[in-house]
Amino acid sequence: MQRYDWLKRIQRMDPETEFTEIYRISSWYEFPWDTTQSLSFALYRTYAVPGIGRLLAGTGEFTRRAQKRYDDTTLILEAVVEHGFASEQGREAIRRMNQMHRRYDITNDDFLYVLATFVVVPKRWLDDYGWRPYSPHEVRATTNYYRELGRHMGLSGIPGTYEEFERLLDGYERAHFGYDQGGRDVSDATLGLMASWYPAPMRPPMRTSSICLLDDPLREAFGYAKPPAALQQAVRGGMRLRGRLVRLLPPRRRPRLARDNRQVRGYPGGYRISELGTFPDGAGPGRGCPFPAAGPGAVGPGAVGPAARQEG
Repeated sequence: MQRYDWLKRIQRMDPETEFTEIYRISSWYEFPWDTTQSLSFALYRTYAVPGIGRLLAGTGEFTRRAQKRYDDTTLILEAVVEHGFASEQGREAIRRMNQMHRRYDITNDDFLYVLATFVVVPKRWLDDYGWRPYSPHEVRATTNYYRELGRHMGLSGIPGTYEEFERLLDGYERAHFGYDQGGRDVSDATLGLMASWYPAPMRPPMRTSSICLLDDPLREAFGYAKPPAALQQAVRGGMRLRGRLVRLLPPRRRPRLARDNRQVRGYPGGYRISELGTFPDGAGPGRGCPFPAAGPGAVGPGAVGPAARQEG
């Protein structure tokens, strides 16, 4: 295989009908690390909306069990990508997600904003840090994939194009970003979770590096001080250098799923999709709010056992 063979394959596919397979190739072969990073960063942005941040903080799950929230959300979302919307496993994952969401007073507009982060943030991440940007086919396929996810969530008013999602995201953030102690608490817990994945001496610089990747409106909404310009330039420059180095590597021949990374730690013996996530008190193996504890600089979760292959 040559470096751009996957892209050539994508360009022969139809993003209107084969969007799930295109999204798999992009996420698992072309950009596995960047996809995990950017989706984590996308969800982290939602904490800066006071209504969302306050809701997440109120459950207490993000201070007590941040790792489990990260693991569960990663595995639920990945099951849909892996098996497809029409599969038994994909339907179970969406059912589990919708069951969790129904327990909370989350508006359609809030859900559309979260969906927009999934569409827009990865493209912007790859524009800045990827070894190549998304192709037009990948942009359209990603848009269609998350439109389909939104339909399975029962959302109304789902944007039809990437540009519409982008306008929704930017307008929503201008209108709603703001400081809330709950959002700050969830952000601090998320940065602490990410730092915990590294040896103790590296944890403070990893937290600082993560803050360097925040744009000004997001950083200000959490009340973090602006990092020194030289440090911010160094961190972002290092990310761009990584992209240029990855461009020199041969194409990936085997898929790299998010669960194959080392940061998913809660299911060494495997898992069943129906047991992931949160449940009302006494109704299942977990409880609390459905949103994940992920953030900028996250490096994807770690391996799970054979039950993952069997059940999800």
